[in-house]
Amino acid sequence: MKKILVSGASGLIGKKLCNVLHSKGYQVETLVRSRKAKSEFKSYLWDYEHAFIEDGALQNTTVFINLAGATISKRWTKSYKKEIYDSRINSSQFIFDEMTRRNVFPQAVISSSATGFYGQLTSEKIFFEDDPASHDFLGMVCRDWEEKAVQFEKLGSRVVRIRTSTVLSRSGGALAVLRKPVDYHVGAVLGDGQQYFPWIHIDDLVAIYVKAVEDASMNGAYNAAAPDFVNNKILTQKIANHLGQKIWLPNIPKLIIRTMLGEMSCIALEGSRVSSDKIQKAGFRFQFADLDTALSDVL
Repeated sequence: MKKILVSGASGLIGKKLCNVLHSKGYQVETLVRSRKAKSEFKSYLWDYEHAFIEDGALQNTTVFINLAGATISKRWTKSYKKEIYDSRINSSQFIFDEMTRRNVFPQAVISSSATGFYGQLTSEKIFFEDDPASHDFLGMVCRDWEEKAVQFEKLGSRVVRIRTSTVLSRSGGALAVLRKPVDYHVGAVLGDGQQYFPWIHIDDLVAIYVKAVEDASMNGAYNAAAPDFVNNKILTQKIANHLGQKIWLPNIPKLIIRTMLGEMSCIALEGSRVSSDKIQKAGFRFQFADLDTALSDVL
C-alpha cells in the first residue's frame, strides 16, 4: 500500500479525507501536535516551532498531504496574524528541510492553499489559476504558502496546490456560523450583499484531493470552488429558504461588521468569482455543482 502522510488531519477536511483514503486502500498516517488529538490512524508527534518530528514519521512516504494551518476565523490581532502565517509557511519549510535531511523523496506533495490567493475584493473579474497573488494579507499568506510547496519539486515530487474556497459541510465549519443567525430569526444580508461567495461542498473537495493523489497528470494550482457563482444576498436567502425561514431584517451595514470583526471583516464583506474550469478540464465532475443541491445535502 502507498503510504500517505497527512498533516492537519484533525481538522474538518483532514478527518474526512483520511477516512476516504483509508477506504480506498491507502496506508494513511498522520502528523499531530498533541497526543490528545485522537486518531484511528498511526500518528506521529511533530512541532515545527521546536524543530521536532517523531522518528519514522517521514519514512516511506509516497504522498504528503499538507493541510496544516491555524484557522483564519479568529480576530486578526497582530500576534494571531503571525500565527496564521507561521503555521503555514514555517511548518511547510520544516517538513521540506526534514525530508531533504533524511533523504525522503515523495512521489507527490499536495498542499492546501486558498482562494484568498486572489485577494479579498469585490469585482466583476473571474479569477483563474494564472492570475497573480494579491498584495493583501491573505494573498501574501497564500503566495508564500504555495512557494514553500513548490520547493518540494527539488525532491522530484509532483506538486499540486489546492486553492480552497469556503467549505460547506454538515459537521460544523462555515455553514454552522452562516446558519445560526437564520436559525434565531436574525439572519440578514451583509453589507450590500453583492460580494461573491466562492464555495465548495466538502465531498467535492475531498474528491479533488483524492484525484490529486491518483492522477499523475495533475500538477500546479487548481481552484477548488463550485461552478455556481452566488453573492452574499443569494447565499443568505437560499440558506433561509432551505431552513424554512424568512429574511426580514435590513442589511447589516459594513461599518457595524468592520467594528465587530476588525480586519478579518474583509472575509465577510468582500469576494469575487473564482473559475473551476481548470479542474473540470482535468476530468473532475462536481457532485454538488449548484448551491441548492449542496444546501439540500448539508442542511
